[in-house]
Amino acid sequence: MKGQIAVGSPAEYIRALEEPRKTEVASLDALIRKTAPKLKPAIQSGILVYGPFRYRYATGREGDTAKLAVASNKSYISLYVNCLAEGGYMAESFKEALPKASIGKACVRFKRLSDLDLEALKRLIAAAAKTRGAGEATL
Repeated sequence: MKGQIAVGSPAEYIRALEEPRKTEVASLDALIRKTAPKLKPAIQSGILVYGPFRYRYATGREGDTAKLAVASNKSYISLYVNCLAEGGYMAESFKEALPKASIGKACVRFKRLSDLDLEALKRLIAAAAKTRGAGEATL
């Protein structure tokens, strides 16, 4: 996965970034923590995550992921939204609300936080915090 940094804490991840990305990711981190305070921040696979959980599929496959994840990539910031909404992945349902972002199934990619409608982004974060993650195991 892109954006991986060998660090042990969310604060270290942000400190390891160079400007202007450091300020952008720190602002996104603050927004996520304020909007979804119950999602525990952590580092997983070298990226910043919120709401880590263990998933288990019917096939028996298991692993670790999180409801939200942030990665600083070379040309953009990725906000991974590992949650389902009615009819598909939650991130995809916000394409119209976040037109300046490149949105894939579970990823919102953007260069600057100021390019996004922050109210729409808050709705996405809050909605993700309320759901079970895609494939989340019942533990």
